[in-house]
Amino acid sequence: MTELVNENPFQLVIATILSAQTTDKMVNLVTPKLFARYPTPFDLAAADPAEVEAIIKPTGFFRAKTKRIIAASRTLVELFGGEVPGTMEDLLKIPGIGRKTANVILGVGFNEPGFAVDTHVIRLTNRLKLVSTRDPEKIERQVISMVPKEEWTGLSLRLILHGRRVCLARRPRCEECVLNDFCPSSTTRPKGGKKN
Repeated sequence: MTELVNENPFQLVIATILSAQTTDKMVNLVTPKLFARYPTPFDLAAADPAEVEAIIKPTGFFRAKTKRIIAASRTLVELFGGEVPGTMEDLLKIPGIGRKTANVILGVGFNEPGFAVDTHVIRLTNRLKLVSTRDPEKIERQVISMVPKEEWTGLSLRLILHGRRVCLARRPRCEECVLNDFCPSSTTRPKGGKKN
């Protein structure tokens, strides 16, 4: 489950766009007011950008994010009758939605398998030696070939949370990690062998 609070796919689309370069906690602080004022894509598509900017300012990059969420809402209205589409192909037509976001929306919003690759997933899959690339699409293809389809969404979300909380970029907390017995990158066991 994503840490972004949402009640429907539309809210998830907007919250996910807002989550760029900020924390889910910060997004969760602003979205209740945003969705109370603009509950549907039709409402947000017709919004005054200055009003939206004032609401989402704490998330950072608020001018660019305002443009993205209004453009996304307009696309939802114009191309999809105000409904969030449930396919990768259609989700990628929405401004502000790339493969990572589309996979989150498919997995969380529609309960369809999706493997989202963000910076945490890139780091962890490489540290675990599941892949040897930093290309998100290659990582997605390689990992989903190893894991049953019904596990894609859950694995991706667990990797993201593990990367945020334990396997940090600069100072991984290997001593706290439940994976350190077999992680090739663990600093708490001798290289090439198990911990004593």
